[in-house]
Amino acid sequence: MAKQAPKVDPAQDRARVTEPKHAAAGLPAVGHSLRMANDQMSPKRALATLLKVNQPDGFDCPGCAWPEPGKTHTAEFCENGAKAVAEEATERRVTAAFFAEHPVAELADRSGYWLGQQGRLTEPMLLEEGATHYTPVSWDRAFAIVAEELHRLPSPDAAAFYTSGRTSNEAAFAYQLFARQLGTNNLPDCSNMCHESSGSALVETLGVGKGSVSLKDLYQADLIIVAGQNPGTNHPRMLSALERAKRAGAKIVSVNPLPEAGLERFKNPQNARGLAGTGTKLTDLFLQIRLGGDLALFRALNQLILNAENGVDHAFVAEHCLGFEEFAAEAAATTRAEVLAATGLPWEQIEELAELTLGSQKVIVCWAMGLTQHKHSVPTIREVVNFLLLRGNVGRPGAGVCPVRGHSNVQGDRTMGIFERPAPAFLDALGKEFGFEPPRHHGLDSVDTIRAMRDGRVKVFFAMGGNFVAATPDTEVTEAAMRRCALTVHVSTKLNRSHVVTGARALILPTLGRTDRDWTAAGAQFVSVEDSMGMVHSSRGGLQPPSATLLSEVAIVCRLARAALGEANDVPWEAFAESYDTVRDRIARVVPGFDDFNAKVRAPGGFALPHGPRDSRTFPTATGKANFSVNPLTAPEVPEGRLLLQTLRSHDQYNTTVYGLDDRYRGIIGGRRVVMVNPADAAALGLTEGGYVDLVSEWVDGSERRAPHFQVVHYPVARGGAAAYYPETNVLVPLDSTAEISNTPTSKAVLIRFEPDSGS
Repeated sequence: MAKQAPKVDPAQDRARVTEPKHAAAGLPAVGHSLRMANDQMSPKRALATLLKVNQPDGFDCPGCAWPEPGKTHTAEFCENGAKAVAEEATERRVTAAFFAEHPVAELADRSGYWLGQQGRLTEPMLLEEGATHYTPVSWDRAFAIVAEELHRLPSPDAAAFYTSGRTSNEAAFAYQLFARQLGTNNLPDCSNMCHESSGSALVETLGVGKGSVSLKDLYQADLIIVAGQNPGTNHPRMLSALERAKRAGAKIVSVNPLPEAGLERFKNPQNARGLAGTGTKLTDLFLQIRLGGDLALFRALNQLILNAENGVDHAFVAEHCLGFEEFAAEAAATTRAEVLAATGLPWEQIEELAELTLGSQKVIVCWAMGLTQHKHSVPTIREVVNFLLLRGNVGRPGAGVCPVRGHSNVQGDRTMGIFERPAPAFLDALGKEFGFEPPRHHGLDSVDTIRAMRDGRVKVFFAMGGNFVAATPDTEVTEAAMRRCALTVHVSTKLNRSHVVTGARALILPTLGRTDRDWTAAGAQFVSVEDSMGMVHSSRGGLQPPSATLLSEVAIVCRLARAALGEANDVPWEAFAESYDTVRDRIARVVPGFDDFNAKVRAPGGFALPHGPRDSRTFPTATGKANFSVNPLTAPEVPEGRLLLQTLRSHDQYNTTVYGLDDRYRGIIGGRRVVMVNPADAAALGLTEGGYVDLVSEWVDGSERRAPHFQVVHYPVARGGAAAYYPETNVLVPLDSTAEISNTPTSKAVLIRFEPDSGS
C-alpha cells in the first residue's frame, strides 16, 4: 500500500522548548533515520535503498558533499542523509490528479514542508497564462514551449539558466554547453549563495578555488579549527572523520556564535561506544565568537604568530609567497581593543588558540557559511589563508584549507563550467572542441539574476533543480521578480515553493533522482559527482523510477538543446542522451584533470583531481606565488536596541528542504517560527521567553522588511546576535546586502529590531 502524504498543513507557530543537547547521533539518530524511512516507504525498500548510499556500486547521497572514506561502512550514511534518501525514494506520488485538485493559488498558501511531503513528481505539467491549475503536457510540447520563448527574446542574455548543486557532472556540462551555444553566460548557481566567497578568496591567494585537503589529511592533522560550521546537522559524516582525527591525537577547536551539540560530543552509531557509551568528546576549546568577528580573531592569531620566536616558517614564505611585508605591517598595527570589541572573546582564549597553533606542525581550518555570508567574508577567508601560510600549512600532509561544501555536487558543477564568469582557457577549450565561439562577456550570478528579472531584463528563467525562490534573499522582491518573467521552468523531483511562484507561463519538468535506475537504448547509465575534497566518483541508482514518463537531467538538457538550437546544430545531443560515456569523452577533452575520464571514474572510489598547491606547492595565481593579503579590520555596527541575525538550518532540514518540524539538538520541537536570543540581550530588550514578536530588518537605504509572528526562545547565542531558521527569515535579507567581491547574500549579518507581534 502506497504511503500517504499529509493532507493537513501542520501548525508551525508554537514550539515546545527543551534543554539543548550536548551530544550528536547515537541511538536517537538511528531511530529518527528508521522512522523517516518507514514513513516514506516500505521496510524492504528502505533497507535496500539505504544500504546502497555512498557505496562504490551504489549512488551518491543527494544530501551533502562530504567525501566517502577509502573503506566504506555497510551503513555509509548519516541521519540527515537517510532523510534525504527517504524523501527521494518515497512511495508518495504527485500526479495530474493532484494538480487538478489543487489550484496554484491554494498551493501557494501551503508551507514548503507540506509541499515537499506530497511525494515525487510523475509527469510534465504546464501552467498556461491566466490559468488557475497546472495541466499535463507532453515532453515534445514542453520543449517546444521553451524553445518558442527563447526565440522571442531580444537577446540570449534575456534568459538565465540556474543550477542546483545536485546536478550531475554530465548534466551540468551539457547544460552549460547548451547555454553558451545559445549565446549567454547567464549561469547562476547555488554556489553564488554559499561558498562563492571561499572561491573568490582562494583563487586570489592560492590560485585554486577549492579546498586543499583530503580525508587522509584530516586524520593526520595536529590541530583542526572548525569555524562558522555546524557539522552535526549540516555534514554529519564529518563527525566520524573528526573522531578519527581526535583519536590519532589531533586537537579540535570550534569557533561559532552558538554552541553546537555535534562539536561537543559525538556518539558514533557505527560502534558500541557511540551507541551505548558516552561517545567521543570532540572540542578541546570552544570560542563563542560574535557574529562577524572571525576576521579579527585570525588577525590576532597572526599577530601573535608574528611576534612568537620561531612562529613563522620563513623558508616557506621566502620560497612560495609574496606580500608578506605588507601583510605583517597591517597585522602589527591591529590593537587588542579592536580585536576584543569585534570578537567578544577573552584575550586569554585567543592566546590559548595561538599556543595550540604554535605547538602544532600540521593545521587545518574548516569553515562553511558562518564565514562566507558576511559583507567582509572574502577578506576574512583571505586572513585565514594568511594564518595558514605563516607556518607553511599549505601543501603539507595533514594541513591546509578545508571549505566544507553543501550540496552533493555543487563543486563539480563549477568544475564543469557552471559559472557566470568563466575562465578564458575554459571557453577556448570548449569552443575548440565543439567548433563555435562561446560568449566572452560575463553573465549574471544569482543576485544579479533577481535584479535582472525585477527590472524586466531577464524574461525566461530555467532552473536545473533546486528551489530558487526559497533559497534566495529578499523573498518578496524575488517572488515579484519571478512573476515578471514570461516563462519559468523547473526541472525537479519534488514539489516546492518555486513551482507556485511563476512567470506568465510555467513548466514543471520531472526528472530522475539519484536513487532511480537510469536506462537508455544503450543500456544502464551512471553519472558522476565531485565531492567537497575534489574526488570524482560514479553514482548509480537502483530503484524503479516513480513513473515511466520521467527523463534524466541529461536527456532533458539534450532534448531541449535540440529543440532550441535546431537540427543544424552539430553537437551530438541524441548520442549524449543515449550514452553518458559520450559526454564524458568530451569532458575529458575540455576540462583539465579529466583525461581518460571514462576509465578512471569506473575505478572503485573514483579519482582525485589535481590541485597544484596541495600536490606540489605550485600556485596558479596571477603572481605565480601564494599571496599574503592586507585585509582592513572591520566589524558590523549594531545600534542600541538592535541585534545581528544569522539565518541557519534546523536539524530536520537540508538547505530549503524541511524534513520535519524539530530541531532536536537545540531543543526546539514542533515549530520553526522561532528566534533564538541570548537571555541577557532578551532582558535588555524586554523580550519575554515564549512571547511573540515581529522581526524587522533595517537597511542602509532606510527600507525595512518584516517577518511576523516569531516565538522568542532564550538561547546561549553570543551576545549581540540572534538566530532563526531560513527560508522563513530570507525575507529579511536585503537583496543589495551582499559580500564584497563575491556578491553572496549576507545572511549571517542581518540588522534587526523587534516589534510587538502584528498578529496578536
